[in-house]
Amino acid sequence: MSTETTIPPVTTVTRSNRRATIAVCATDQGLPVEIRVDRQELRYGAAALADEIMRLCRQATLEAGALRREELAEAGIATDVLDRLGLPTRDQVVTQETHFEERETAPTSWLRPV
Repeated sequence: MSTETTIPPVTTVTRSNRRATIAVCATDQGLPVEIRVDRQELRYGAAALADEIMRLCRQATLEAGALRREELAEAGIATDVLDRLGLPTRDQVVTQETHFEERETAPTSWLRPV
């Protein structure tokens, strides 16, 4: 029985929008491996749907990269090597999450309902 830490060959994370009507599972390299879209999202048009899928893919990739960094660090890879690999830290993920959330909650119009 070996006590070596095994590192999975691929790290994936799934992210979804607030209503959980769109979900994207992506690898730490940015490859989407699964996309789920509820039928009600189709009414917003292809461009809006594509933008949301891409946003979720970026978020999932960032989170998967941080998770991958943690896995590699636990396996004994030096921090400077992880930095050179370009894997984000947990703090970078939090900063980006704040940025994504601000954009998502920002008003899309200055018009108010009558």
